Amino acid sequence: MPHVLRIPPPPDDWVAADCLGRFPFDGTRVLAQWEALHVGQPLPPPASPALAGAWALYHAGDFAAAVQAGQRFGGRDGAALADQASAIYANYVEPDDERRLALLRQVGERALARHEANPDDVPALYWHAYALGRHAQAVSVARALAQGLGGRLKDTLERIIALQPDHADAHFALGAFHAEVIDKVGELVARMTYGVRPERAIELFEQGLALHPASATGRVEYARALVALRGEPALAQVHQLYEDAAAIEPIDARQFLDREVALACMAD
Repeated sequence: MPHVLRIPPPPDDWVAADCLGRFPFDGTRVLAQWEALHVGQPLPPPASPALAGAWALYHAGDFAAAVQAGQRFGGRDGAALADQASAIYANYVEPDDERRLALLRQVGERALARHEANPDDVPALYWHAYALGRHAQAVSVARALAQGLGGRLKDTLERIIALQPDHADAHFALGAFHAEVIDKVGELVARMTYGVRPERAIELFEQGLALHPASATGRVEYARALVALRGEPALAQVHQLYEDAAAIEPIDARQFLDREVALACMAD
C-alpha cells in the first residue's frame, strides 16, 4: 500500500480570510446545510458530531483551525478535510507566491497518495486534480503542457466525471482545461495533441451549471474560457456571467471568496 503522506501543521502565520466571522457555523448547522454547501463536490455528510464540528471551522473560513481539526480527527476523513482547507486557503488567501505553490504541491501529493491507497476515493482524486491545475495556472500552463502534465490532468478530470457524473466542479475544471490549452497552443494543435475542442469546453460548463446553478466559480471560469475561446464577440456574455456570479449570495466562506473573485473580475 502506498505511503500516505503526513499532513504538516499549518504555520502560526497563516493569514486570516477576510470573511472570518461572517459565517458562524457549528456542527448542527453544517449537517442541516450539507447538501447546499457541497453541491459542486458531492460528499457524504460527516458521520459524527466531532467531524461535523471540524467541518464547521472550514465553512466559517477558519482554514488553519480546520486543518488542525482534521489532523486531530485523523484517518481518511480528517485528511480529506485538512487537504481541502489547505487547498482553498492556498488558492484564495495565501499572499506569498512561493508558499502558495508549496501548499498546492503538498496537497496534490497527499491527495494522490490517498487515492492510490483507496481507488474509490473520488474526493481525493479531485483535490489532487485541483492542486495540480491551480499550480499549473500559477506557474505556467505552457510549461505544464511541455512537462506532460496536461494529459495527466485531463485524464484525471475525465475519470472523476466518469466515477461521479454529478461532480459539477470537475466539469468546470475540465472545461477550463480545454479552453486554456486552446488558448496556449491553438485550436488545431489542441485538438490533435490533447483531444480538446472549444465546443466540448462550452458543453462542460453548461453541464456543470445544470448540476450546480448557483456556482459563482463555474460562472467565473466559464467567462474566462469564453474570453480565451471567442474573444471580443463573447464580451456581452462574459460580463453577464460575471454579474450573475457576483449576485449570488454566499452561504459560507468558500462561496464568499468565489464571489470576491467575480467582483474583482468585474472591476478589471
